[in-house]
Amino acid sequence: MAKPTLSRTTEDRVIAGVVGGIARRFGWNPTVLRIIYVVGSVLSAAFPGILVYLILWLLMPEGD
Repeated sequence: MAKPTLSRTTEDRVIAGVVGGIARRFGWNPTVLRIIYVVGSVLSAAFPGILVYLILWLLMPEGD
């Protein structure tokens, strides 16, 4: 079985599917990854996390 490509997910999406797509690509739990991402963003004053998310939203293609 081929490994999923890095793309935004359409099934497991909360905002744009970025974190869900990353979790699907690496076989991680999307809920846990979202919690880690939010906590990491808040601890880094939120701006870098929001900026990274927006950039990934623009660069990652939408999956099937």
